[in-house]
Amino acid sequence: MSSFFVGLSSGQEGGLFVGLVVPPLLFEAMIHVKSTDLRAVIRPSILLATIGVIISTLVVGFILWKIANLPFLVSFLFAAIISPTDVATVLEVFRNAKVPSKLATLMDTEAAFNDATGIGVFTIILASSTIGKVSLVSAASNFAILFAGGALVGLIVAFLAEVLASLLSDKLTQTILTISAVYGSYALASSIGVSGLIAVAIVGLYFGNFTIRTTLGPSTRETINLFWQVAAFLGNSIAFLFIGFSTNIFVLASSIGSIVLAYLAVTAARAASVYPILTIMDRIGEKIPLKWRNVSMLGGMRGALSIALAVSIPATAISAADQSQLTTLVLGVAFLSISVQAALLYRYIRRKFPAEQRASVESLNARLSKSASAIESLKKLRADGGISDEEFAAQLETDREELQDIMREINQNLDPRSILRQRATELYSSMLSNPVFRARRALRTESKSRKSEEQEKPKDPVEAKET
Repeated sequence: MSSFFVGLSSGQEGGLFVGLVVPPLLFEAMIHVKSTDLRAVIRPSILLATIGVIISTLVVGFILWKIANLPFLVSFLFAAIISPTDVATVLEVFRNAKVPSKLATLMDTEAAFNDATGIGVFTIILASSTIGKVSLVSAASNFAILFAGGALVGLIVAFLAEVLASLLSDKLTQTILTISAVYGSYALASSIGVSGLIAVAIVGLYFGNFTIRTTLGPSTRETINLFWQVAAFLGNSIAFLFIGFSTNIFVLASSIGSIVLAYLAVTAARAASVYPILTIMDRIGEKIPLKWRNVSMLGGMRGALSIALAVSIPATAISAADQSQLTTLVLGVAFLSISVQAALLYRYIRRKFPAEQRASVESLNARLSKSASAIESLKKLRADGGISDEEFAAQLETDREELQDIMREINQNLDPRSILRQRATELYSSMLSNPVFRARRALRTESKSRKSEEQEKPKDPVEAKET
């Protein structure tokens, strides 16, 4: 099984796993990013995705090397692997979290762009272990080419795809064109040695702000959005399956001490990169309040990308023992990051962004009212003979699915105490409606009533005298 994952994740930018799974996530997230929101947060997001990753790598590497006494190469390889936030995890969290759109765009854009930085730093450190000394000037120039080259490839592919889309009218063909643009830009950029992930992110931004809104018709837009929602869902599911299949619970349990130390180092490094960068940007006019910085701090989760990079290290670069230790640390930190930070992040958002939560509730209430009204209108139309029983049943099924979606979203917006109260109320109501429960309750009530009557009944004079 381990050899399967090594083969799946070996190669440039994490190999086949990253090349298949991450592009749909990036594209689907970027097509929903508005250019106005992006312009408002482009500078802090780029700084977090570049300077922030470098700062995080240095802090984590130094802590593990000097304090945890891990080997120098293992410490800094781990730091480079774990420093970029995982796009699958971050996008999934901020898809469901109710925060201002600019804050969600900041987090999504950072997650989309910092993969290239993390991969670049990881490649530089790995190269230094095999060829010795690496020039910082050469490394910086290679990174600039990686980043800018990926953006240029993405821009060219997106423009050509828009031209082709304007010549087509079939929805299926235009949907296939978007698939070709996403995977074609990734493959082209990777083949010439620049970042395929950056290329896909740029294609998504271009499509979302130009092609989909101006070139494609409403029905085609809906078809493409639906297709990529499904593709992103599958990609996210595969990413978490990858984490699950890669995890050895017994190895993690035996290394819990070093994993916790590594997680604390990663958390400290995230704070050392997020707060200074965003505070400086706030001071120069970007308007990034403290609660936004706290969300950015908690939102820096790690996941499948880091695991893919960890198992892609060639066997000749480090020893088998170091490889095992590094992989265990990455798996453990990714698990803690997803399980601990996601829960803390949701609780913090609900407490600090009440207006967004109210807006979400109001939106759900509006959808609920609309759905209930549609069902009532449908019943009236059927009663008046306006539709057949078959048409009524088909439309009612559609309305039922919409109502179920609304109820799922309502449950997602409940806090744990509300959920417990709701479940307890439902359980109590079901018990009250149970015939056996009602019969037993009636018997208990009747028995109490008889006892009360006996106690209140005047006693016999003889019995009273004896008493």
